[in-house]
Amino acid sequence: MIELFLSEPNWNDVVNDDDSTRSRISILNDLETVIWSTVGRSEARLWLCNTVAGLNCVTSLDQRDLFRNLLRTSGVKRDLASQLLHLMFDTAPHKPGSVLARRSHVLNKFFQGNPKRVLQWFSCSSSGGGLEQGKGFRALSQFAFKNRDICWEELEWKGKHGQSPAVVATKPHYFLDLDVLQTVENFLENVPEFWSSEEFAESVKDGDIFFVDRSFFVRYFINLMYKEEFRDVWDVVNEFLMQQAFSSLCGRLLITLEDQDLCHFVESLCKSLGPKLELKHFNDVSNLFVIVLFKCGSYGSIDQLLLFNAVMTQGRQLLRLLRDEEAWETQEKINEIVSKMSAIPNNPNSLTPIFKSKYKMKIIEVIKYLGLLSWLLYYRLSKECQTPESWESVFMNNQIGFRNSNKHALSDEDGPSEEDCSVRVKGRRKKKARKKRRTYDRHDDGDDELLDYDSASQKLVFPSNTRSWLLSTDGYSSAWSSVDLPEYLHRHCLSRWMTWLFEK
Repeated sequence: MIELFLSEPNWNDVVNDDDSTRSRISILNDLETVIWSTVGRSEARLWLCNTVAGLNCVTSLDQRDLFRNLLRTSGVKRDLASQLLHLMFDTAPHKPGSVLARRSHVLNKFFQGNPKRVLQWFSCSSSGGGLEQGKGFRALSQFAFKNRDICWEELEWKGKHGQSPAVVATKPHYFLDLDVLQTVENFLENVPEFWSSEEFAESVKDGDIFFVDRSFFVRYFINLMYKEEFRDVWDVVNEFLMQQAFSSLCGRLLITLEDQDLCHFVESLCKSLGPKLELKHFNDVSNLFVIVLFKCGSYGSIDQLLLFNAVMTQGRQLLRLLRDEEAWETQEKINEIVSKMSAIPNNPNSLTPIFKSKYKMKIIEVIKYLGLLSWLLYYRLSKECQTPESWESVFMNNQIGFRNSNKHALSDEDGPSEEDCSVRVKGRRKKKARKKRRTYDRHDDGDDELLDYDSASQKLVFPSNTRSWLLSTDGYSSAWSSVDLPEYLHRHCLSRWMTWLFEK
């Protein structure tokens, strides 16, 4: 029998089963060791980042403050800032572009002595009888014509002779005869007004110039952020952090953090969100994860975070690793742990000693053991419950009311009452009565080919893989299949336990 421990502990009971408690804790310590031997550290970090990214309760102000504070903590966070700038260049280049446009004069150094950059930005081409100018070339030609009195002599032409302003005014395509490389070199040396002009600033405003040499501009903006403390850059960063999706920021930035910084970020996140979240039976385990960490206060190392997250929110991924063909030795160890745990006698208050241990040990340790136990239940449910009968046995043994939710199931016209949802036998008698009152047409629904009619027993037989149930644990609001039940019950148990733990 799989005991889910869904009866609230009797906090007034005098605990006399210290031996059983010590045995359970020892077995759970063994489980922790096996888990760490299975899960790589990098994979555990990725799971933690995914859990944080999945939070849907982070406001734009929260995420701005969290990431900005991380960027401005002691020490220059160049790797983090670099990833942020790459994300900005990819998704909103106009934001840093607007900053660059106000400082466009500095770009003369960007082009000096670098013909490749010059040709990339100031190139031009003609096709289909029309003139297609690059942004840099357009800025150059517009500035030259507007300020021809100070720079026309600096234009270099490919032909035998140059073009006059009057001719170019009537035939602007003549600008295609410019020797772009030599002209830009002349402007770099003799026309400083161009690099701070409105025309050139407008050409870089949308941020396309970042793709000429992205690494250069990443270094440039990091210098503005940390050495010059340029306010305009931080204003743009703050605006971007508020507007970008939280999941996108986490996916791009968290994975780059050192362990200490990642731990600090999660701790700050929990302090920010914890008071806003109500402790209840969460199906969203990401929110439950935040509340648990907020309630337990200082939780020390990143290792604790990684373990909590693995057993609380990543049960399915962890199980998948254990079911790998190469992990057979680990599976044997887990099975041995299950056997040892099953050999310990259970009763409705078997977990009371562990709950009450919070007065003897740090609450973070109690949470660890409850998390490990909940995952062990996940493992057992996934392995041992392979038939509808085995699932219904779990429901009945743990006092969980259930209904068959299959769309083909026969029911009273008014539907079953709340009392009928219990695990008493009278529910079965009502099902027999309903079968006598109903007839079934096999041709009403194209999906009916999945069903089989047993003429001997006069009943419909449902394939086991299509069976699903409505459960009293969530007010009969959702249909749970055998595929989803291990994860759902594991999370339900964990949230119940945490509720009891923190309410006392």
